[in-house]
Amino acid sequence: MPWHLPVDLKHVKKLTEGHTIVMGRKTFESLGRPLPNRTNVILTKNGDYSAEGADIIHDIDDISRLPGKIFIFGGSGVYRQTMELVDEMYITRIHETFAGDTFFPEYDMNDWEIAGRQEGTVDDRNRYPHEFLKLTRKNTSGVRFR
Repeated sequence: MPWHLPVDLKHVKKLTEGHTIVMGRKTFESLGRPLPNRTNVILTKNGDYSAEGADIIHDIDDISRLPGKIFIFGGSGVYRQTMELVDEMYITRIHETFAGDTFFPEYDMNDWEIAGRQEGTVDDRNRYPHEFLKLTRKNTSGVRFR
């Protein structure tokens, strides 16, 4: 990520601890280790891939068979593949422009309603204005997981 926002990392930790996070292989490898107090699941096409402390799945449909609350944790390819399948999104909107080559997929706000909004605090460690949003899908027919 091209920004440093510790309060966002704390927010994500609070949301996901005790639950399942699903991510692509590159995202997992960028973390360097499984995130503690969560079930870490890696989605990869590589049938030989293994990672200590993480479960491996090979198909998007496998996500719906995972127990408990599931958070899609990235990267951009996994987000794109699951965007039409989720009924909630937790978005940190940072009011700043950054250069980058990987982006969250576009979505139509007409399909979503804001179920929660919290302004973030700007301070010496969190320099960018930001807000935390919880979005819920207006029409959940066909949705298979969060």
